[in-house]
Amino acid sequence: MKRFLVFFITAIVLVSFWFTFKSCTGRSIIEFISGKNSVENTGTNGQEQKEVAYDQTSDQSIQEFNIAERKKRAVKRFAGDTLELMEYVFKTYPKGSYLIDFDRTSTYNIPQSAVIYSKQTDGSYILGIVAKSKPDDPRRTIIEQKNVIGYDQSYIDYDSTRLGTAIFFLTLFKYSGSDFSVVWEDTIPRHGGFNKLTLETWAPKGTPFIKVNFHDAQWLGHDDYNYFLINGLTAMPHLLETYDCINRKRTMVDYDHDKYPDYCEYIFYDTGNRVGYTDSVFFAWSAKDSVYINVRNKKQTRRY
Repeated sequence: MKRFLVFFITAIVLVSFWFTFKSCTGRSIIEFISGKNSVENTGTNGQEQKEVAYDQTSDQSIQEFNIAERKKRAVKRFAGDTLELMEYVFKTYPKGSYLIDFDRTSTYNIPQSAVIYSKQTDGSYILGIVAKSKPDDPRRTIIEQKNVIGYDQSYIDYDSTRLGTAIFFLTLFKYSGSDFSVVWEDTIPRHGGFNKLTLETWAPKGTPFIKVNFHDAQWLGHDDYNYFLINGLTAMPHLLETYDCINRKRTMVDYDHDKYPDYCEYIFYDTGNRVGYTDSVFFAWSAKDSVYINVRNKKQTRRY
């Protein structure tokens, strides 16, 4: 009886060990000893399964599917609409490029492309946000929208994982004669955390500008990249960055009363337990040098 009891307990221990080892490693003990992997880990025919992000063909198929699904849900279509623009970007831009969507305020919101339409006598103009995959990124060749849109995704500027590098562009498209063309595109100096795109007016001069808003989770706030249409819609815009965070702030001002906006930089102290405002300094745009210059210290300049 004692021998049977010892045998029974030993069997239970061995079976429990086998199940625990299998669940943790995904391999049987025999496979572990022999150094072989199971078919479950290697995929079909023993080949390692590729992530979509490394497979341009799969990425293209997914984009085609998403465009087709949006067409099914579209209630009203018109010539040169957003769906046509998505197809234009898909077919003519380098692989791994997207017409970016607004950040969704709810999980259940239908994605909406970040575009602004302007009807002119010579055709329709569309301002949109395009993200391209950095072509020479050694980590990953194709970005995904889900990794560059939203609050949590604003950490990607500090991330060293294999999420790739998105190069954002504010782009002006023209639709005329049943076809799109690019009038201009300007780089947005940010890689993730996109939120929204709006058309605003600078009150002191009545100048229209496009505000591209990004979340900034690192500093508990947001950054705005303001593109001023100083010489009209079809001319390259003028960029000014502003932000409002827990210990950094920059606001738009009209310091020297010319046609270009200037800004005020606020200086904070941060002890870790307390954050406070100590001073501020103005930066004025120099059309001659094409930089913003600190009015107190001419040697300190900023590009935007």
